[in-house]
Amino acid sequence: MLVVGLTGGIASGKSTVSRLLSSKHQFPVIDADVLARKVVEPGTPAHAKIVQYFGTGVLLQDGSQQLDRKRLGDVIFRDEQKRKVLNGIVHPAVRWAMLRAVVGCWLRGESVCILDIPLLIETKLWKMVGWVVLVYCSKEIQLRRLMDRDGIPVSAAQDRIASQMLLSDKVEYADRIIDNSSGLVELERQVDELAASLRAKAGWSWRLSWLFPPWGLVLALWKLSLRALVRHVSGSGTVNGQKERSKL
Repeated sequence: MLVVGLTGGIASGKSTVSRLLSSKHQFPVIDADVLARKVVEPGTPAHAKIVQYFGTGVLLQDGSQQLDRKRLGDVIFRDEQKRKVLNGIVHPAVRWAMLRAVVGCWLRGESVCILDIPLLIETKLWKMVGWVVLVYCSKEIQLRRLMDRDGIPVSAAQDRIASQMLLSDKVEYADRIIDNSSGLVELERQVDELAASLRAKAGWSWRLSWLFPPWGLVLALWKLSLRALVRHVSGSGTVNGQKERSKL
């Protein structure tokens, strides 16, 4: 099974690409943001750890025991150490949830599954996927879209973009780049081409891996190791929605 890491940045159009891959092309999509909310629901180990460290002040006051995300966000925004603690609680739980979801896709006999992860590069999870797809647009377009979408002034939009890794810095990690600079029609055309490429890349070998799990494990480890070597010695991708930096 081909595991694809889909990433981008705020207002880059990643969510639109994810939706097209799921609804139009019927690929299973595992959304890290959705899992991040599920793993901190009341009754989960992560929820208990957060309350133990941050106190009941980060809970909603309606008796639901749900996290008050705004209040918790304010706490970690001002304190880097507390932000690291929170990430240390949430990120491992999300990774385990993603792993279970990926195994579920494999058990169902899926040839491709998509991991929709905003922080794919930052959290180094790109090392654990077979292919990295980046949804890209220029910083100027990203800024304008964010202002229009959220109705915020330019200074606030700039601050949000600055708080993330720049899209231009993510390019070198990408095996495929979707250039979302020209509107929905062009974006959909590129997603159609991406879907065809993913199916072709998955080929027939996924069936062998599904029937013989040890073979699948060995093949996956070999591909990940080889990709890491290629990424170390190769140059960066090209922002044209077509060129692939690696053919592995």
